[in-house]
Amino acid sequence: MKLLKVFVVSDSVGETGEQVVKAAITQFRPNFDNTLIRKFPHIEDNDHIEKIVEIAKEQNAIVVFTLVEEKMRQFMVNRCKHEQVEWIDLMGPMIHLFEQQIGEQPLEEPGLVHKLDDDYFKKIEAVEFAVKYDDGRDPRGLLLADVVLVGVSRTSKTPLSQYLAHKRYKVANVPLVPEVNPPEELFLVDPKKCFGLVISPEKLNVIRKERLIALGLNDDAIYAKQSRIEQEIEHFYNVVERIGCSVIDVTNKAVEETANDIIDRIEQNK
Repeated sequence: MKLLKVFVVSDSVGETGEQVVKAAITQFRPNFDNTLIRKFPHIEDNDHIEKIVEIAKEQNAIVVFTLVEEKMRQFMVNRCKHEQVEWIDLMGPMIHLFEQQIGEQPLEEPGLVHKLDDDYFKKIEAVEFAVKYDDGRDPRGLLLADVVLVGVSRTSKTPLSQYLAHKRYKVANVPLVPEVNPPEELFLVDPKKCFGLVISPEKLNVIRKERLIALGLNDDAIYAKQSRIEQEIEHFYNVVERIGCSVIDVTNKAVEETANDIIDRIEQNK
């Protein structure tokens, strides 16, 4: 069996080129028998390219490259032709076609796809964090969070936490109930990243009644009584005053509006 050597050359980490090469090789050698794939990542100048092509010639290797800068691609092609090294340009033809179709110039900036990947994983991490530390389940999360939300029941803490998580903020939230002491960790949180959510007693009364009906319960339960709601809101103000955090009235605000308000305040405090 003939030895197959492939050099994967990239101005980024080289994963794209490596995956394409492997996909093609498995059509001939599913177990990669007698096959060598060598990566040359983060190539930044023509000197590197020249040396790689020299080695490829010595070792009778095929050069596969994913270079986004046109000048570097052309230099690679010229060197390979000069040294009679077999080569494949994975990015150039596609970039050129897209450029013709949409009439825009490429950025020619290496690693952009991996920046997108990093952004995606940060979002997933934030969503998982919001689920883990929702509704005061684990107070340890309060000191790890980017944003901490406090409020009485039905002030949109959970949907707001999820919305902010999709903006890559790690959010923990704590429900405030007069009969239950808030976790001590809450008073160790930086007040600038803590936000109290309040709503008018009348609006909260309507929301809670609707919630009880949706659950198949009687809407005159103490949970929805005006006196109980006022007691909870009074307790809420006592707690947020002790924390020293901002209070946002969510009475007539959509989740997106409240989230943008919080993001603006967080960014201003950086």
